[in-house]
Amino acid sequence: MLLIIDLILHKPKAYRHLLYNMLKQELANLEGLWWKSTFGYLFLDAYRSLVLKSSKEEWGLSMSFSSLLWTCGKILTDVFFENFLFLCTFLLATKIFLSRLPGAPRNKDLVLAILISSYFKIFLIAMMAWEFPSSVIFIIDLFVLSSNTMAVKVITGSAMSRCIGACLSAHAVKVLTSQML
Repeated sequence: MLLIIDLILHKPKAYRHLLYNMLKQELANLEGLWWKSTFGYLFLDAYRSLVLKSSKEEWGLSMSFSSLLWTCGKILTDVFFENFLFLCTFLLATKIFLSRLPGAPRNKDLVLAILISSYFKIFLIAMMAWEFPSSVIFIIDLFVLSSNTMAVKVITGSAMSRCIGACLSAHAVKVLTSQML
């Protein structure tokens, strides 16, 4: 419980403990963690897109099954495309902004750090139970951005401004892509 509180408070020691100690101990089951983290990340991102889309459009019980399937397919396609561009931009930005030391983390470690540090998306589940304005999604996105930045800073050891640049550019591409789609 203390680790979760320290993660929410963005304490570097908590991120270091999670990313280095906890994940290295679970090395045998790391592939399961990858799949679960990726599925949870994409599921919560799809729910985020669904909430934003439903606030813009009128949804009702009169929707036909085919239009419902079309909408779900479009949301899933958009989420995969947005996250693909996010990942490409993030990896490119880490090569540009972050220093590559001899002991620098691999891209796989950076992506896992992003997946795990996106734990604030779990607050989207509260939106399923209670009614919140859709503006809360943007607050959650800011928390995810700040958490991603802290995780990248801890795992790379780079300056905070460079980590902000890498994460902000990737998140900006994702937001712009979601607005265009």
